[in-house]
Amino acid sequence: MARMTSSPQSSDLDPTVAARLKRSADGLVPAIAQQYDTGEVLMLGWMDDEALHRTLTTGRCTYWSRSRQEYWVKGDTSGHFQHVKSVALDCDADTLLVKVDQVGAACHTGARTCFDADELTVRGPSA
Repeated sequence: MARMTSSPQSSDLDPTVAARLKRSADGLVPAIAQQYDTGEVLMLGWMDDEALHRTLTTGRCTYWSRSRQEYWVKGDTSGHFQHVKSVALDCDADTLLVKVDQVGAACHTGARTCFDADELTVRGPSA
């Protein structure tokens, strides 16, 4: 299924939700995956209207792969599934927070989270 880069693909996403979304120039919205019960931030993926529609209607996270230019359902190839518990828009409607029950690793490297390998040093006044 080809995705148009200049505007969102036609989708069955609720028009009220679609009208609220603020997308990037390529029609995408960042989607932060968070473990629903611990609050652990797992990964960042990208969704267009169709990916969000699929996520909301199947209960499994569907993302748009910018590198492969195709949809992918988390876990279909890796077995590391994300079962959706809730989806929320931030106050500006330009970022999604997807609370999931993560089965296995969230990161393509095999790590539980994409945010555990390269912590930066903070030297500011609040450190």
